[in-house]
Amino acid sequence: MRTPVYVIGHVNPDTDSIASAIGYAWLLHERDGIDAIAARSGVINQQTSWVLDFLGLKPPFLLNDASPKFGSVAIRLDTTTPERPLSEAWGIASKTGGVAPIITEDNRPYGLVTGASLFKLMAEYVGPNAKSNETAVNQILELPCREAADTSIPHFNSSTRIKDLIRKVLHEEGDDFWVVDDNGKYTGIARKSDLIHPPRIKLILVDHNEAQQAVSSFEEAELIEILDHHRLGNLPTNSPIHFTVVPVGSTSTLVTERIAEAGLSAPPEIAGILLAGIISDTLHLISPTTTERDKNALKRLSRWAFAADSPLAKETIESYAEQILTSGSGLSARPPREIITTDVKTYEAGDYKFSISQVEVSDLYELGEHINDLRKALEEYREIKEIHFAVLMVTDVVRGSSRILMANPPAILEDLPFNPTQDGTLLAEGMVSRKKQLVPIILSQLEV
Repeated sequence: MRTPVYVIGHVNPDTDSIASAIGYAWLLHERDGIDAIAARSGVINQQTSWVLDFLGLKPPFLLNDASPKFGSVAIRLDTTTPERPLSEAWGIASKTGGVAPIITEDNRPYGLVTGASLFKLMAEYVGPNAKSNETAVNQILELPCREAADTSIPHFNSSTRIKDLIRKVLHEEGDDFWVVDDNGKYTGIARKSDLIHPPRIKLILVDHNEAQQAVSSFEEAELIEILDHHRLGNLPTNSPIHFTVVPVGSTSTLVTERIAEAGLSAPPEIAGILLAGIISDTLHLISPTTTERDKNALKRLSRWAFAADSPLAKETIESYAEQILTSGSGLSARPPREIITTDVKTYEAGDYKFSISQVEVSDLYELGEHINDLRKALEEYREIKEIHFAVLMVTDVVRGSSRILMANPPAILEDLPFNPTQDGTLLAEGMVSRKKQLVPIILSQLEV
């Protein structure tokens, strides 16, 4: 059985994070035959949801925690039912190393027939203290399976982390355990030896390389590659890995280049989601993070995406880009808490730990009626996360400027090169990029 590799972006994923995960997983499968699964670590935002629906793509697999689960070691052994003859369980156990799962008609665990449970039953019919010394072995094998089933075997949910219950496992006398789904139905059997040394999940990280932005418990996984376009973080690895960080506008650009280098062309839906990743991260090539490589990738993807049988057949790059950017903008459709947390990243500099959220609007005047609620939500978020200060960057995707809200800003940030407004926000003319414009300015102030 091939071990799957999860291609996953950062927590609170944006469109580029989702797009690059989907695109790179497709490439790994087509080029290398890898069982690559596109994954996400968090809720999909409004813009990405629109793009996926428009292209007819399913959201990536939700992977909130990389710690091994009971389901990762469960083996789906053959089963029989309580009323079937014990000979059926005997046949199963002879092939599985001595265990036969007995389940009910509705697929729920009943008991396990094991070597110990069989010996206990045999002792009742054969031997000096037996009920009858005339009972033959073949007669015992005609008894119903329930007679020999051990019904005291613990059940573990397939989605439960092994490390959370490993002490309980070690204190159990038996070596085999039920693994069930959320409805209590049979998923498989886990063996103690496998639970003590579970296989680690294989991860490829895209669109990030910092520990605080990675999926929870990533350190318990086997990290094999990083593909990104952000600043270098401090994410540790246990062994050398493939590490690519390139200063382009979008990770989707890097994925597109690798598809072309492999001599492949992405199907229209994959090309469409990669287009969305580039358009979203570069604001359709107007962000200062945009490079010639992004522009070339956009042209290449356009050739693949706007085919006659594509969901984009009736669109142009301009109409598609406009719909992408407007689908993720606006403050009225979402509560303040969601706006603050949908696209947020945490940073550390000097003695400070802080967050910067970004939300896109089609007109900065929209901010006026929501500013008090957003400021309150920003302060609540800061307190919950126990960080020194929190920032919200409200970006006008049409005119290319931003307004900056801050909760509990330190005095050292009083000299930020932005224009203060009457409502207490800062107007940042021409600023649209958190990564290349706002973050460097704040870091330079804090690290003096």
